[in-house]
Amino acid sequence: MEKRQLGNSDLQISPIAFGSNVFGWTIDEKTAFSLLDKFVAAGFNLIDTADVYSSWVSGNKGGESETIIGDWVKARNNRDKVIIATKVGGDMGQGKKDTSKKHILKAVEDSLTRLKTDYIDLYQTHWDVETIPVEETLETYTGLINQGKVRWIGASNMTLARLKESLAASRKNNYAQYQSLQPLYNLYERDRFEGEFEQFCLDNNLGVLSYYSLASGFLTGKYRTEEDFSKSQRGGGVKKYMTERGKKIIAALDDVAARHRSTPAAVSLAWLVARSSVTAPIASATTNLQLEAFIDAASLKLSEEDLKALDIR
Repeated sequence: MEKRQLGNSDLQISPIAFGSNVFGWTIDEKTAFSLLDKFVAAGFNLIDTADVYSSWVSGNKGGESETIIGDWVKARNNRDKVIIATKVGGDMGQGKKDTSKKHILKAVEDSLTRLKTDYIDLYQTHWDVETIPVEETLETYTGLINQGKVRWIGASNMTLARLKESLAASRKNNYAQYQSLQPLYNLYERDRFEGEFEQFCLDNNLGVLSYYSLASGFLTGKYRTEEDFSKSQRGGGVKKYMTERGKKIIAALDDVAARHRSTPAAVSLAWLVARSSVTAPIASATTNLQLEAFIDAASLKLSEEDLKALDIR
């Protein structure tokens, strides 16, 4: 399978990443193990998680996803076969988002313990806290890299101004530099990334790992009427996409998928894979059938006609 370089790092990643926010939420450890086995067997290698996954579930406290991944890596003895990306900065019980040195130093040790690994391939600022100087966060990451606990760093949920400030601080102070950005981006939600971040990422060779790549499942074609919202626990978040434009996008996905004997989910991911600015879309799967869309998308080549048909503003 084709691998892509993430920014200026030495990470060579598959064109689709597994989003593991569903671990400990909508799927249990046994199912997660099965999905990860199939994901890696198909040639993929990037698993994206965060320390706060899945703290929103009743009875959870955060770290459940990392724990499942760590147990799987230990059981399969395959740490060198996968690239693990996790995040820091979310509320892990302290009552606020936090990217301070004190918080990061504790959080990284907790993540390493749960992941049962000595190092994190890509450590990402999950939520930027604008009251904390970028220099404090970057200096802390630099120390972790020097200690071998983190290999590379990335950003997510950060304004363009703070991202620019961070890159400038890294260059000025010889701190570790963000190699990637993880923005919300999909075939429906395009304006913010394309309008604010896309050209900046291209100009600065920042890898892009898009999240909500399937718009909470809307772009799979699973939700076509309001009655469909009850099909999954995430259905309630799909209503906002059920607009006239959303319906036109689904119709276009149906047409393109039919031409390729594929599925709307695979076409949606292939559209992101085809974007020159995107290194790898992140998508979640809870069944083997959903994982088939990843496999299909990785090899699906959309024509100019396909891309034009999907360009619905």
